[in-house]
Amino acid sequence: MNTEKQTEKLETLVTTVASRLTPVDAVSFRNVATRVLQDLVEHFEVDTSFLRFTDHEIAATVLVAEYPLRPFIPDPDPLGVVYFKDADSTFAQIEHQKEVAIFRPEVSGPDYNERVREASGVPQVSLAAVPLLSGDTTTGTLGFIKFGDRDWTPPELDVLKAIAALLAQVQARIVVEEQLRYSADHDSLTGLSNRRALYHHLDTRLAESEPGPVAILFLDLDRLKPLNDFFGHGAGDGFISTIADRLRSSSEADDLVSRLGGDEFVLVLGGSVGLEEAEARAQHIRDVVTERVRLGREVVSRSVSIGVAAGYPGKATTSSLLSQADQAVMVAKTKGGNAISVFTDEMQEESEKRNMIELSLRAAIADESLFLEYQPEVDLRTGRIIGVEALVRWNHPLLGLLQPASFIDVAEATNVAGELGRWVIRKACRQWADWRSQVPELDLDLRVNVSPGQLAGLDFLDVVANALTEFDLRKGALCLEITENAVLSDLTWTREALEGLHAMDVEVAIDDFGTGYSSLSHLKALPVGTLKIDKGFVMNLDSNAGDRAIVKSIIGLAESFGLELVAEGVENVESARQLLDMGCHRAQGFLFSRPVSAEKIGKLLVAGAIEVGL
Repeated sequence: MNTEKQTEKLETLVTTVASRLTPVDAVSFRNVATRVLQDLVEHFEVDTSFLRFTDHEIAATVLVAEYPLRPFIPDPDPLGVVYFKDADSTFAQIEHQKEVAIFRPEVSGPDYNERVREASGVPQVSLAAVPLLSGDTTTGTLGFIKFGDRDWTPPELDVLKAIAALLAQVQARIVVEEQLRYSADHDSLTGLSNRRALYHHLDTRLAESEPGPVAILFLDLDRLKPLNDFFGHGAGDGFISTIADRLRSSSEADDLVSRLGGDEFVLVLGGSVGLEEAEARAQHIRDVVTERVRLGREVVSRSVSIGVAAGYPGKATTSSLLSQADQAVMVAKTKGGNAISVFTDEMQEESEKRNMIELSLRAAIADESLFLEYQPEVDLRTGRIIGVEALVRWNHPLLGLLQPASFIDVAEATNVAGELGRWVIRKACRQWADWRSQVPELDLDLRVNVSPGQLAGLDFLDVVANALTEFDLRKGALCLEITENAVLSDLTWTREALEGLHAMDVEVAIDDFGTGYSSLSHLKALPVGTLKIDKGFVMNLDSNAGDRAIVKSIIGLAESFGLELVAEGVENVESARQLLDMGCHRAQGFLFSRPVSAEKIGKLLVAGAIEVGL
C-alpha cells in the first residue's frame, strides 16, 4: 500500500474512533471501548487488543475491555487485576510508562509469557503498549497483541498515541461523572447510601412484580445533641461514622444501609422479611449500636430508637413505608428512647392525615386555599433581581399551613398533578403580568416547578402555550424547572415535551442538579438551558471541602455545555463569595430573601435590587 493511501486510512481510523467516543458516558463506555478495540484489531491486523486502567490507589492495572473476548476466562483471571508489586517486569513497566513500548517474544520475560499463556493459551506473543496520560500521570494502557511478532511503523505509532489521548480524555470525563454520581448516591460523611439512593432502592423493591414483604428499620440516635455540645461537632461526626461502620458490618449482604442525615439511618432488609423477623433484627442492631465508642480519651455511648415497618410490593409505596417507620420511631421516642416500636393500626391515624390531604386537594385548587409565594434570584455581582421562583403553599382548614412536600406526592399519586400544575402556571404568569404593569421595563425570569406527572400530561404543552398567550409573557421569560429523576422517568416523552417548550421559547432548568442520575449525554441531548445546584451542596459551601469540589465540578460541566447556572440555598455571605469566585453569578436563598408574598416581591422589584454585601 502506498504511503498516501496508508496515511488516509490512518486518519479515517482516528476520525472513526473519535466519533464513537464523543457521546460515551460511564454506563456505555465499556461496550463502546470494546467496539473501538474491534476497529483497531481489524485495521492493524493484530490478534488481540485490550484497554487497561491504572488504579494508583491500589497500585494495580485493571482490565477494562478486550477484543476479541476470550472464549474461556480462568477464575481468578490472571489478566483481570494485576498488582504491580506482584507483577512480572512487563506489567510492572506500564505503571509509570510514558512512551510506546514494544515487547517481542525474545524480549518479554518468561513470567509475562507464562501469565499470557495461563489467560489465553497462547505460548508466545509480541505486545505494543501505548500509555494513557493525564498530564504527567499514567492512567492506563492501550495494548495490541500479535501471536508471534509484528513491526510497527512510525505513522502507526503516532496514530496509536492519538487514540490513546482520546481514550485518556474520555477516562477523565468518566471519572468526573462517576464522582458526581457517587456523591449523588452516598452520604459524604459516612459513605452510606443517602436519601436519594434509599428512595430509588425502595421504589425498585416495592414494584408490583417484586417479592415481599419488604421490611425497613428506621433508626434515630437518642440525645446526640449533648454529645455535640460537650465534645464538639468534630467528635459528633466521628461518633456518627463509627455507628455507620457498625451498621455496615452487622448488616446482611443484600441489606441497604442508608443515612438520611443527622442522626437518622434507615436499613432496608434484604429478601422477604416479615415484622417478627424484622423486630428480631432490630434488637440485634440496637445491641450493636449501643456499644460504647471511644472519642479521644473519653468513652461514650448513646441509645437508639428504632421504628419497624413492612409493606407488600404493589400495595405499599416508598413514602408510605417510610412514613410508617417514622411514625413507629416517634412512638419509640415517647417511651424514653432505647426502644423498638413496630408500626401498628393505632399509628394508622397519622397516615389518615395523608388521606385527608388526598380527599381535599382537588377542592383546594378550586376554592383558592392554595396560594403562591415567591423567592427572588439575584445577580451576585450587583444584587439585581433577575428572577423569581414560584412556590405553592396550602392553608389547610384542619392541618394548617402545608409546604409542597406534604401534598405534591399525593397529587402525583392521585392524578391531580396536571390540575395542580395548571393552576400554578396560570397563577404565576398572571402575577408576572401584574408586576410588569407596576414596572413596565420589567426584565425578570419567572421560574415554575413542574412535577413528573404534570410533564407527562397530554395537555401540558397546551397549558403552557395558553398561559403565555393569555398573559402576554415575553419570549424566554418563563422557565420551567424539572428534577433529574423526572428527566429519566421517560426519556422519550421528556425529550418531546422539552422540545415543544423550546419551540415556544420557554426555558427549561434541571432542579436539584447533582442529586439525581442524569448523565452528560442526557444534558447534551435535551434542550436544557439552566442547571440549579442543589442546596445540599451549597448551604455548607464555606465549611465543606467536599461540597466545594462538587460545586466546582458542576460549574465546569455547565461551562462545557454552555448552560446557565443558579445556586440554591445560599444562606451566608461566605458561601456567596465562594460561588462568585468559582464563576457562579446567579443565586437564591435566605441570605437574600425567604419566599414572600407577591406584594413584597413587587416592592423589591420597584427597588430593583437586594443588598448582597459581598
